[in-house]
Amino acid sequence: MNDLAPGQNAAVEWGEMEEPRVPARLHALKDRDTFLVADGMGDVLGLADGLFHDDTRVLSRWRLLLGTSSPTLLSGSASQDNVFFTSHLVNGALVTPGGPPGPPGVLHVERKRFLWEERLFERIKIVNYSNSVVVLPLAFEFDADFRDIFEVRGAQRPKRGTRHPVEVGERDVRFRYDGLDKVERCSVIIFSDPPSKLSHDRAEFMYALQADGRVELYVEIGGHSGPTPSRERFRAAAARARFAMRARRRRGARLRTTGRLFNGWMEKSRADLALLTTPLQTGPYPYAGIPWFSTAFGRDGIITAWQILWFEPVLAEGVLTYLATHQAEEVSAFRDSEPGKIMHETRRGEMAALGEVPFGRYYGGVDTTPLFVGLAGAYAERVGEMSLIDRLWSHLERAAAWIERGIESNPYGLLSYSKTSERGLTNQGWKDSGDSIFHADGSFPPPPIALVEVQGYAFMAFRTMARLAEKRGDGEAAQHYAQRAEEMRRKVEDLFWMEEAGSYGLAVDGKGKLCRVRASNQGHLLFAGLPQPDRAARVIETLLAPDFNSGWGLRTLAVGEARFNPMSYHNGSVWPHDTAICVMGMARYGERDGAMRITSAMFESASQFDMRLPELFCGFPRTPGDPPVAYPVACLPQAWAAGSVFMMLQACLGLGIDGEHGVTHIRDPHLPFGIDHFTVQRLIVGDEVLDLLFEREDTAVVVRERTKLPV
Repeated sequence: MNDLAPGQNAAVEWGEMEEPRVPARLHALKDRDTFLVADGMGDVLGLADGLFHDDTRVLSRWRLLLGTSSPTLLSGSASQDNVFFTSHLVNGALVTPGGPPGPPGVLHVERKRFLWEERLFERIKIVNYSNSVVVLPLAFEFDADFRDIFEVRGAQRPKRGTRHPVEVGERDVRFRYDGLDKVERCSVIIFSDPPSKLSHDRAEFMYALQADGRVELYVEIGGHSGPTPSRERFRAAAARARFAMRARRRRGARLRTTGRLFNGWMEKSRADLALLTTPLQTGPYPYAGIPWFSTAFGRDGIITAWQILWFEPVLAEGVLTYLATHQAEEVSAFRDSEPGKIMHETRRGEMAALGEVPFGRYYGGVDTTPLFVGLAGAYAERVGEMSLIDRLWSHLERAAAWIERGIESNPYGLLSYSKTSERGLTNQGWKDSGDSIFHADGSFPPPPIALVEVQGYAFMAFRTMARLAEKRGDGEAAQHYAQRAEEMRRKVEDLFWMEEAGSYGLAVDGKGKLCRVRASNQGHLLFAGLPQPDRAARVIETLLAPDFNSGWGLRTLAVGEARFNPMSYHNGSVWPHDTAICVMGMARYGERDGAMRITSAMFESASQFDMRLPELFCGFPRTPGDPPVAYPVACLPQAWAAGSVFMMLQACLGLGIDGEHGVTHIRDPHLPFGIDHFTVQRLIVGDEVLDLLFEREDTAVVVRERTKLPV
């Protein structure tokens, strides 16, 4: 892969973009590489909303009007399975040319829509509940600006491609844009009824509804013309969309509790994962989140697959295969790539194709490569066979070699990063905003920067390679990797531990100075199993204390640290996936009670967000009667936020699976508050299928194996 010449635009980072603030109640639909974000009315107004395809906004305005004004919203929501969005609206006074105003509150307008085969299907059904004829002037405003996702997020471009004049037909409107990347992008709106008036940005209809009468209008929006929309097309496509979603949601074991709301949290989380998971040639892959990250991210995909690995391992296979296929082969400063490195993200929009941003295929993540190796080992242990590992072994060796080269190039023997492209990310761990890594006085450290959790991931990767090499009969390689793991353990214990704080520091900078900052990153060391037990106990105590524990979840940064801000992106907010990793780490060291309490707090947080955890929320302390505070531009849904409940449940249950020997390990199981029974049905372990029942009895939780069947 060769470098692309940078475009003319100024460098833009995630944290520097002025992302548009949008209403909190936005609703998302997705199909493959197309997604829609609209408000509760079902309208698209051209902020962060719209219909997007391949990182380009192909519908930037879509507004329904009754007469000259918008109807009143009664309700708007997505279905439990995330296939349909439905809004219920009611009319105000209707003014028609040359006639008296129609009565308000008599017309019920239902907008129902879904995406199928990357096409938007919408039905507008209007019912007249009055006792007389109502003349209804119905109109739609529309536009397609073909802006790149990075433009929508706030990036400025000095030059854009050519937008052609809008082509207006009898019942359809066609938008066309020729990008600077020589790609023609199209968007076509087609109505089932011919409008009484149709222009480049507006369609008008006039209906006379009899008493108790109704009318239905069908609309389709996609990248090409098609047959006239109709009830039959709508129903047939809806049935296929629902069937496909049902099939995705049925993968893996079935999980049920006695708590109706807790079940709702799990069901919504699985529905969000099904919505975001995209079928690729290499297998299923969970896109990171909507609206900003509806694409394949390495780190997000790995963590999400890990979160549900214990009951649905097929996702991990798809993630590992995709990332191996896109492993870096060449050095590219522009893309932050080096041989063996695992991809951070990929984009398909115009700006990525032109090299105006390096994210077409970008490798600026220091942690993705060791996490890739770690997931491979966890997958092999879970399924109990080595066929995938054997296919990917050369990729795993190259990834491990990249880790070793990185450690050897660092003067302190640590895995570090420094960006090689002005347009890349300054910080390349999971906290990748520009202000997330700093010293105790708030100053920014000089590169290269070695994050504490990344050293834990490297330790885990080496231990994984040692185990896998031993299984493959290569004792010499196994010994080598085991030795590298122990070297990394000693480095972390020597360079990062802060005795007075009972914590590990955030990072070591390019001059060997420790960032003496208490951050949640150290909880990932527990997940990796690196700390010695006495230090792990002190870290757990620190994380469970009020400085970190907001009462809703774990903050990314402790109260009192420089740059602490509960409203920031990474410096004091609560990220569900981060909390889940910390909880899993606590459980690894036997802290089941703390894991249970944090899981219960996150459940209560989810109940305040309509049973759907966002990407992050603010880290204000919990106060009686007040809900958690939303973060204004958080992705919703977000894959690793949705997967968090399942990793935390695994931590509470103390559940581990040895697929090779067909053994399920359960150690000191706990159940979240208010849950007395938890069932796991059709859990595949080795060559058998298990049903497990966890029951609360007095102060203990007992486990009963209900059935054991052959696969």
